[in-house]
Amino acid sequence: MGLLFSRLWRLFGDEEHKVLILGLDNAGKTTILYQFTMKEVVHTSPTIGSNVEEIRWNRIRFVMWDLAGQESLRISWTSYYSSAEFLILVVDSMDRERVGLVKEELYRMLAHEDLRKASVLVLANKQDLKGAMSAAELSGLLNLTSIKSHRWQIQACCALTGDGLYQGLEWMSNHIQR
Repeated sequence: MGLLFSRLWRLFGDEEHKVLILGLDNAGKTTILYQFTMKEVVHTSPTIGSNVEEIRWNRIRFVMWDLAGQESLRISWTSYYSSAEFLILVVDSMDRERVGLVKEELYRMLAHEDLRKASVLVLANKQDLKGAMSAAELSGLLNLTSIKSHRWQIQACCALTGDGLYQGLEWMSNHIQR
């Protein structure tokens, strides 16, 4: 009886899924979070700690944790990994100098036991700027095709306009493990 009730609840009730929004400082994580919640640009300052918001999309509740990306604060990311179903990695498509660092952080996260089942959405942010790396270029530099242990998707986006962000949410909603 309990199994039947839980299946019916999933069909007709809202589901809740934990999402981590991670990336280096100044990648646009907080701007993306508030674009999801308010559909507008909010003036932000560097995050110290975290911001958390609930996003509803297609009868699904995503609880999104936006974590600070400064080097000294990245060590705390692991304390948020437990029960995360999705990892949104926000990449500044203009920051060519730190792509190697982004790659190191990504593979460090993917190796963590608590994220072994998490799906990964890479948001190639700042596509509105001239000279931004394309999603395809970033995919190559991050060697995303070598990732076999996690579902992943890369999506070009612009946090300021919302372009590409909702395609990312749609991908997430289609890849929820049931």
